[in-house]
Amino acid sequence: MKRLLIQPTLNYQLMKGNKNKLAEARGILGDHFQLESVNIDLPELQGTSQEIASEKCRQAAKIVNGPVFVEDTGLGFNALNGLPGPYIKWFLESVGLEGLNKMLIGFSDKGAAAYCNIAYTAGPDDEPILFEGRVEGKIVDARGPTRFGWDPVFQPDGYDQTYAEIDASVKNTMSHRFLAICKLREYLAKQEAQA
Repeated sequence: MKRLLIQPTLNYQLMKGNKNKLAEARGILGDHFQLESVNIDLPELQGTSQEIASEKCRQAAKIVNGPVFVEDTGLGFNALNGLPGPYIKWFLESVGLEGLNKMLIGFSDKGAAAYCNIAYTAGPDDEPILFEGRVEGKIVDARGPTRFGWDPVFQPDGYDQTYAEIDASVKNTMSHRFLAICKLREYLAKQEAQA
């Protein structure tokens, strides 16, 4: 798991483990925030995406002894009642992009939701606050570069391209991560204004 230090006026740490997610977060946050990646190991947890993000946030806050936010993302298939959900990474590693498509062969509903849950806490003694970004779409045959997880098989509603085909500058204005980070950024700005 990685820690990303976000500044300018207050120090926030974001726990992540994926260089592509770091690049996407930097693209979304822009020049106003500086991010630095530092290794921190957190255990892999099971539960809902919200439970996973909240518990990892609690653990991370104890390690860094300060403000921290943690992200958990998932991809849920409508036909499978939200599976693979937060376990998409392991499904993808086990069956690949083609296997994700094959999971839906017997179903007419190819709908899916990409979501990002960010849990934030001001420190180890505070309960995490959750911010969710969600984008509805559908599962399609893989198209586009395969450098970022399941992006090649997720086509968001209103687009004729998969996440992998959409230019990063566009994706960073409409993705599930973008929506969650915007909610977090708005919350932090309000907290800073009240301080």
